[in-house]
Amino acid sequence: MSLYGMMRTGVSGMNAQANRLSTTADNIANSDTTGYKRSSAEFSTLIMPSTGGAYNSGGVTTTIRQAVSDPGVLQYTTSVSDLAVSGDGFFVVQDPSGTPFLTRAGAFVPDAQGRLVNAAGFQLMAYSYANGVPAATVNGFEGLVPVVISDQGLTATPSTAGLFSGNLPAGATPVATANLPGANAATAQYTQKSSMVTYDNLGNKKLLDVYFTNTGAGTWQVAVFDQSKATPGTSFPYTGGALGTANLTFDATTGKLTGATTDVTFTVPGGASLDLDLSKLTQLGTGYTVSDAQVNGNAPSTIDKVQIGKDGIIYAQYKDGSTKALYKIPLADVQSPD
Repeated sequence: MSLYGMMRTGVSGMNAQANRLSTTADNIANSDTTGYKRSSAEFSTLIMPSTGGAYNSGGVTTTIRQAVSDPGVLQYTTSVSDLAVSGDGFFVVQDPSGTPFLTRAGAFVPDAQGRLVNAAGFQLMAYSYANGVPAATVNGFEGLVPVVISDQGLTATPSTAGLFSGNLPAGATPVATANLPGANAATAQYTQKSSMVTYDNLGNKKLLDVYFTNTGAGTWQVAVFDQSKATPGTSFPYTGGALGTANLTFDATTGKLTGATTDVTFTVPGGASLDLDLSKLTQLGTGYTVSDAQVNGNAPSTIDKVQIGKDGIIYAQYKDGSTKALYKIPLADVQSPD
């Protein structure tokens, strides 16, 4: 063993111990850093080539392991924008220049523009619901946009979907075809009637009349009208006729819908196309009852608060109590996160 070899061996040992002390110091310094994962130094023998008649001493080398994939300790906070990942995956963030990064640190706060950013100023990325329910990109970051939550200004959402469930009385007296509400004649007759509030594109309330009329054994007609177009004092006829009609068929044994038609689709006056789901309706031997009636959309309102669900969907709750999905936060994954 040469004198140089002995010195090299000693230096490698000191370097290895220095690396171990460095990881320990880094772990202590970041003990309160959100999302930090500890580092450790792993030692391995450094083998040098030897020749006949001479011995080359080896030494020790270190490999730094970062426990990125280890779960961290979940802590309770009072901020709705503080997030954590349960299981595998990373939040996708980007720096001011638009370069994407992955992190498990979920301490986000809104900046002056309403963007959710972490302590380093990186913006949280997600899929927007602006153009409907988003679909995740499985092999890239395309489609992701910065999460921006601002309570400034008013927002109105037109009605596009609804649900009406209840019971229609079995054995109701059928109405002749010429007198059905769908014909919109002054002599129109119906079995039952309910009204529903919907919203147009500007958030104006539109009250609609929904008529249920028995047309025979187990068959019914559903007709929807704009209440503002009704003839004063008599209802029928409505100016412009029915917004939409549908024919329903019920099973004589179970009282459940059996036909292919389980909804009625129409356009809200001044608004969007609305699909009213009627699949929960029954025809049983009791009176007319309404179990549930829901229609989405909202009048002009400001955001009261923001909620983030366990599925990563960010909801805005407006002052009128309505909610709207804004973003869906994805979790990215890599083959070897450590």
